[in-house]
Amino acid sequence: MAKIQDDNILYSLLKPFVDYHLRKSFRRYKVVGQENIPQDAACIFGANHTNTLMDALVLLSMNKEKKVFIARGDIFKKPFIAKLMHFCRILPIYRIRDGFKSVKDNNSEIIDKAADVVRDNVKLFLYPEAAHRTKHSLRQLSKGIFHIALEANRQFGHEKPVYIVPTGIEYGDYFRYRSTALISFGEPINVTEFINQHKDENEALLMNGLRDLLAERMAARISFIPDSEENYDAIWELTKIKAGCKGGLEERLERNQKTIKEILEWKEREPEKAQALLEKVNKFIKKRKKKGISVTSVAKDKPYVAALWKSLVAVLGLPLYIASALATLPIWVVTMILKGSFKDKAWGNTVSFGVETILHPLMMVLCIALTFSLLPWEIALASSIFYYYSYMYFVDFGEFLRRWASDVRWCFNKKLRKMKSQNFRIS
Repeated sequence: MAKIQDDNILYSLLKPFVDYHLRKSFRRYKVVGQENIPQDAACIFGANHTNTLMDALVLLSMNKEKKVFIARGDIFKKPFIAKLMHFCRILPIYRIRDGFKSVKDNNSEIIDKAADVVRDNVKLFLYPEAAHRTKHSLRQLSKGIFHIALEANRQFGHEKPVYIVPTGIEYGDYFRYRSTALISFGEPINVTEFINQHKDENEALLMNGLRDLLAERMAARISFIPDSEENYDAIWELTKIKAGCKGGLEERLERNQKTIKEILEWKEREPEKAQALLEKVNKFIKKRKKKGISVTSVAKDKPYVAALWKSLVAVLGLPLYIASALATLPIWVVTMILKGSFKDKAWGNTVSFGVETILHPLMMVLCIALTFSLLPWEIALASSIFYYYSYMYFVDFGEFLRRWASDVRWCFNKKLRKMKSQNFRIS
């Protein structure tokens, strides 16, 4: 019987196409920490889960290496979906909520298949939180990844070590298409060594120890606010305002982490003052959102300068934006309709990616066929080049216009600016 990690010609042909369109889904995409991935070892990756299918796609597209993913079992209920998932190299794992019988009947076989994947030196990716959530935090990690690691070590740990690699996925925005993505690999956990050092402990204690270690190292790869923190929104607002959005993706992450640490330490040191400030921040957030002002506008040191130059760019770029909107009308209309059908907004980027990946190439072929049939080749070539870039321009300039409008509103909202300047100080 064919293994899920075996070569597949159709998969190999489609992957570069998918990777290309995935990279187009982000203005900036970067992978760091690959030197932390052990070579000639069995590697299981534990990543945070915030952005539905995009989390798997950004990891899949980071390089050409073969990868297998594990997703929650309830997705595999329909036979067609199960076959599609297997083709995409995704294995199911079942949770108690899926029914005790599903766990009992299926998970032992799945764990064996997963162990076989890493035995063949194929990278295995899991999301130990077991469900996605658009927060800079971590749920308590489920035990599936540790069951697989322990089983892999039992089967062949004496031949080669088994590692769990903490993985962080940091998005510039969870909901906006063509934002940014940073993938970061942390210090790996040598499961084989860990087990040898804790020979007197039973399996439950081993898994708890590994879980604590993985949670700590995953948290170090993202802008992490503890899940128990009741003032999450206010802390993240302060972080964005104080850390800002300048610099590279790694630099932003480091500033976010440093700012969050400062806020939490201050909250621990002076709880009453901190709580009073955070309550003011929560009120500020409500007023800011009501006025349609982005936190990126609030974070600017010179909002008037930003609003002024953006006004000039908005005027100059508007005609091309309108032309791009008309040219790509079917793509963004279909995207808006499909996004509106999802209650969970986190699926928005996945929908945007899917529609662009399918419709844009088809419409590009139609554009080339029509223009080269009806127009001189010089005009047809220019039209084709315009159409190729039109959708990215439409999305990016649309985001630019949104931020410009936000900057203008922020400049003219004296009350909110005064509230920020007088109150948002961390002692």
